Formats: sequence, C-alpha cells, structure tokens
Amino acid sequence: MFSKLTRCLFTQIRNIVRDTKVGVLGVPFENGQPKIGVGNGPRFIRDGGLIQSLKEIHAYMDVVDYGDVTYTIDPQIQNVPNMKEYVHMVSCSREVTKRVTEIIKDGRVCLTVGGDHAIAVATVDGHIQAVSHDIILVWIDAHADLNTSHTSDSGNTHGMPVALLAKELSDYWPYLPGMDWQNPVMSIKNLVYFGLRAVDSYERLIIEKLGILAFGMEEIETYGIDACINMAFEKLDPDKQKSIHVSFDIDALDAFEAPSTGTPVRGGLTLREGVHIMEAVHRSGRLTAMDLVEVNPSIGSKKDVDITVSAAIHVIKAAFGFNRKGLKPSNVSDLPKHT
Repeated sequence: MFSKLTRCLFTQIRNIVRDTKVGVLGVPFENGQPKIGVGNGPRFIRDGGLIQSLKEIHAYMDVVDYGDVTYTIDPQIQNVPNMKEYVHMVSCSREVTKRVTEIIKDGRVCLTVGGDHAIAVATVDGHIQAVSHDIILVWIDAHADLNTSHTSDSGNTHGMPVALLAKELSDYWPYLPGMDWQNPVMSIKNLVYFGLRAVDSYERLIIEKLGILAFGMEEIETYGIDACINMAFEKLDPDKQKSIHVSFDIDALDAFEAPSTGTPVRGGLTLREGVHIMEAVHRSGRLTAMDLVEVNPSIGSKKDVDITVSAAIHVIKAAFGFNRKGLKPSNVSDLPKHT
C-alpha cells in the first residue's frame, strides 16, 4: 500500500514538473515599510542561486528571468492620510500588475521576488486580471496585513494589501487616487492564512466578522500542518478547479529560520513546515503565481542573511517541484554500465 502510494505521488510530481514554465520577476520595492534594505531582496536571492536552483529541479523546467520592475512617480497622484509613501506604492503597483499579467498570459507561473509585502496588491491583481476568474489566495505570514488606512497604527502599506484586495472591505476605504485600475474583486471566501501570530485588534475583528479561514500557530500546533493544509483546500476549493496564488512573507518562518527580515516574530513556522505547505501547493498542479517577500539583507550578520536567503530559496524550490526524496533522471530506466 505504501509503495503504491509513493509511486503515485512521484508520478504526479514528475508530470507537474514536466509542464512547468516559470517567469521570475524582481520587485525591489521597500516604501511600504520604514526599514532600508528590503529592496535588495531580489538581488540577494538571485545571487544566492535562485535561477540555477530552479533550473536544476528537473530537465523539463523552463525558467525565464524577466529582470526587475522599474517605475516612475506619477505627479498627478496625491497622497492619502495614514498611507505612508502612497504615491510610490501606487506607481510601482501599476507596473507590477502589468508585468505579472503578461507573464501569466505567456503561459508561465509567475514568481515575484520582493521587496516588501505591499507589492502583493499588484501581484494578486495581476493574477486575477490574467485568469479572469476566482483564485485561491494562500497568505503565509506572521501578520494578517488586513489593516485599512483607518485602522493601521503605523500607516505602513505593507500591512494593508489584503484589505485593499478584498471586495468585502471596499466600503471601508477612502477614495484612493491613482488606484482606479485596481478593482477589489477578490472575495475573502477564497483566502486562507497560515502562520499568524501577530494580529492587530481591528484585523482580528475583520477575521471574525467575515469568517476568514485562518490557521494561526496555535491551530498548526494543535492539528499539524498537513491537516491544516487539507482542511483549507477542502473548504476553499473542493472541486479542485481554482488557480492558486501563494504570497509568502519570510517572517512566517520562525526568526531562528529567517532572521534577516523587518518584523520577525518568535514562535513561527519551521522551515520544514513552510516547505511542506509549498509541496502541497505544487502537488495540486494549480499554482499560477507566487510571491516571496520581506527578505532584508541589511538586517543581521552575514550568517543571518545567508540563512534567510537559503530559507527563501528552499521554500521557492518546493513550490516548483523540488522533492526532498529526490527525482530520478529524466528518460532513464537503468544505471550506466561499465564498458
């Protein structure tokens, strides 16, 4: 029974990997929060071997690096109270949305590397525009990022992307100049959180008021990560039809696993649990877009940075089919013989 299950799983993984075309997009944006350095995340993760690591997963991997997003400030956009660096956020988001949409329409899974988590407004919106139907949003984070401009204590926009995306919260925002292109059409019924452990009071109110599916560290500890994943997918997409978007904040991992990040919170996911989530997403065969954000190479020692970058690459590799048990060579059925 076990060997049959194992063979089935390996066949499924092999078939999914065979069809994987990946587009990597860097977004060196750091204006959604106050700590300098997170904009260097894409460069450090690339320099850590991201592209080659993806290509080595399997011979059928087709990986294209689309470079980094650049943007210019739109002088017509006005700032919004309690949304710091709003003009930068809007100007960058417009470009990111266009690029993500183009990559997905080109038949590739879009991997966006940040940068801070404010970029997810654009990556998720670009995904929705590309597929023109409901998606599942898997938000892996220590924080809910569910504040509005009226509820945020800090005014940092990296704590607002989910609230900007959710159609159920559209009436709780003021007019946002320059954001007319972004319609909040995503329903929170298609959202699941993993790893929560630092949730603001109004965010907690929203989660309970709207019945958002949220697996904090308490639930993960109680039920185990595998059971939580299965419960989430069964509730959000029992027919297994919806495109999946994963937005992975590296601070979802415990600070021991990923110390070089701007808002670390102790008691988080192990790297093994983070990898397990991404392996499950990969096996679904429906991953269409992924964000990896909030790696800040300016925080901590060189060892801290290396540990954090390595963790980020491990998580990404799992999303695209790297198997911890290994994969046999393509189109090979026997060992080479001595001649």
